[in-house]
Amino acid sequence: MLAIRIWSALGKLKPDIVIFCGYGVRGMLIGLLWSILFRKRAILLSETKEDDFSRVTWRESLKKHVMAQYSAFLVGGKPQQRYLYKLGANKDSIFVGYDVVGNDSFDPRRIRNLERPIKSDYFLVVSRFVPKKNLIFLLNAYAIYQDRCQSEPWQLVLCGDGELREDIEEKIENLNLDSFVHLPGFLQFDELLPYFAHAQCFIHASSQEQWGLVVNEAMASSLPVLVSRKCGCFEDLVVEGENGFGFDPNNVEELSALMAKITQDPVLLDSMGKASLKHIQNFSPSTFARGLDQAINFCLKAS
Repeated sequence: MLAIRIWSALGKLKPDIVIFCGYGVRGMLIGLLWSILFRKRAILLSETKEDDFSRVTWRESLKKHVMAQYSAFLVGGKPQQRYLYKLGANKDSIFVGYDVVGNDSFDPRRIRNLERPIKSDYFLVVSRFVPKKNLIFLLNAYAIYQDRCQSEPWQLVLCGDGELREDIEEKIENLNLDSFVHLPGFLQFDELLPYFAHAQCFIHASSQEQWGLVVNEAMASSLPVLVSRKCGCFEDLVVEGENGFGFDPNNVEELSALMAKITQDPVLLDSMGKASLKHIQNFSPSTFARGLDQAINFCLKAS
């Protein structure tokens, strides 16, 4: 739970409004109690969507009452909006732009000059090695793709680390993919940039994800993206057939076919990368500032 005074966020002195980033009923309750105690109007920043996990009726009912006490909301995109609508939030009080990154940090004109980390063409994944990231599924799909690929198959780079590392290493060995899958480990920001710079395509296979900011980063690097439809960013960031494709995170055949499609069509690859870079400009820090400013003004007009 984080309370941020508006003059820190926008440089405007409006001390009667406070912003809260909170997750779940507990986070919203804490934010609400804080705002009531200090007599502030509260704006909730949220990226929660309805299908993040199984919803419990009594908890959702309580959440509706809590939500009604907030003055405005800033969310990531369409799925997050719909969830707040369902919880009874006033549609006019919901604004978008929460989930953004510093796109300029991934500017392909700058990072393409970085040294190639791998000589071969490759799919890139940047992820924690935890169950919801669905990496075992991804390896199964990659094995099918590699076996059926009619041309030289791209390699696969999994940047990250976590509790499932041993399982992932074992899976790679069992699938005889040791020569094709790279595990560079957890990398700091500057160490990741060369991987973004020289990848051919980015994959995000999560079985559950509230947003997935790493997809923003990949698109800012001008990469085509293959994104699980369970990711909260999918609906807003992926324009099917233009900058990438979505897939069912339980269907290895669908993902492997998309990997093959991307590999075999260099024209499509180039156009999708350009489309990613263009589309992600709609999700920038200025988008966040604009959405937050709109939420603030809504609160002030309502006061």
